[in-house]
Amino acid sequence: MDRSKQGDVHGLEASLIQIINSHHSSSLKLRESTEKGKKDAIRSAKRVSELLVDSVNREVQESFVMQKRIEMEIRALAASILQFGKQTDQWLAASHSANTAIKFSTHGFVASQGEIGDFENWMKTMEFDCKSINAAICNIHQE
Repeated sequence: MDRSKQGDVHGLEASLIQIINSHHSSSLKLRESTEKGKKDAIRSAKRVSELLVDSVNREVQESFVMQKRIEMEIRALAASILQFGKQTDQWLAASHSANTAIKFSTHGFVASQGEIGDFENWMKTMEFDCKSINAAICNIHQE
């Protein structure tokens, strides 16, 4: 019986060593699998992060380009506004000169300052005088 107990102890010890070795082996495989999964997850997260940064950077770059275009358009519009302002001033000066010339060049006729209505009255008078002269010439010619 002693020997049978001793054989059982060795068999039990061998079984325990085998269980420990099996546990250790499966624990190592699990750790390797976990490390591989962790590295894959980190690699994937890094790739997603790079893609997001690239996307945001592309949008920021597009915004920067659009901002530069808008600034160029603003400068061009400011230059156009300045040019149109100068042209308007020139037109106003020319129209004022024409108005003044019309007022003073009509056979001594001088209209009140800024009143085109007097010029219109003068034109009606001139038209009536021309029609009267034309009628007189036609009468003379017919006689």
